[in-house]
Amino acid sequence: QVQLVESGGGSVQAGGSLRLSCAASGRTFSRHRMGWFRQAPGKEREFVAAISWSGSNTYYTDAVKGRFTISRDNAKSTVYLQMSSLNPEDTAVYYCAADSAIWRSTLRTLANEYEYWGQGTQVTVSS
Repeated sequence: QVQLVESGGGSVQAGGSLRLSCAASGRTFSRHRMGWFRQAPGKEREFVAAISWSGSNTYYTDAVKGRFTISRDNAKSTVYLQMSSLNPEDTAVYYCAADSAIWRSTLRTLANEYEYWGQGTQVTVSS
């Protein structure tokens, strides 16, 4: 069982930066693939970024490539999402998620492929 708690959201102006953190409980965090998703009002939850258990593999949706960076610190049981050059289209509730499978280097981009979810953190970008 993995429990996830996101933090770091807030309000910023366009062009600004934020770093989201997702702290995990449970001794198996370092074995799990992790992902970040977001959901804007009236829209479906969408994939943002994913990272393998070791951190060696990462993948991003096209909309955030070159602006967002996913990373993890397994010693701290935390995954991060560094967001730069934010624009109003990035406004959403951001969720981190963990896959129940372990030791996998391939990455997943569908929400229904992740079993554990945090409560979300709001990111608001104003123009």
